[in-house]
Amino acid sequence: MLFWHVGATILLARYTFRDERMDLRTLAFGAVVADLIDTPIGFATFAEGGSILLVAHSLLFAVVVMTVVVLITRRGRPRRRWMAIPVAMLMHLMLDGMWSHPETLLWPFFGFDFAQSGFETAGSYLEAILTDPWRWVGEGLGLAYLVYLWRAAGLSDRGTRADFARTGIIHVPIGVSDSPS
Repeated sequence: MLFWHVGATILLARYTFRDERMDLRTLAFGAVVADLIDTPIGFATFAEGGSILLVAHSLLFAVVVMTVVVLITRRGRPRRRWMAIPVAMLMHLMLDGMWSHPETLLWPFFGFDFAQSGFETAGSYLEAILTDPWRWVGEGLGLAYLVYLWRAAGLSDRGTRADFARTGIIHVPIGVSDSPS
């Protein structure tokens, strides 16, 4: 769920923190890092573990990343930039509804096993994900918000895109006019 996680995380972060200078590149990376880590490992070991929601979908992983960011950055701009990753990781857990998988969310405090997916094979799990209409609704909503930001920020312009690629900042005021219609 790429667009759901990236779009919803950017929307939530922009409205929660009201920081127009937030680096959306690091925020987007943090929004998908748990899936980038857990999905390939989960599919490779599905027969043994029965889940693709593994360590990167735990609170402990996000807290460790946040601690590392605090320890290796100084106050100010560098910390604010890199803190977007663990913040987005926490939002990812919320958007995945991880509270319904406490064995994984609170890993290893309930033991070292992860919440089971309930599917026999990785293929049946993947098929269920790809045919779930609510996942596609989420993808559509996330994509719609990203398209809105693209247009509002004028990212069709090569110079504006280059500026965004260099800074991660878009020039779209946060306020009533920021909500997509």
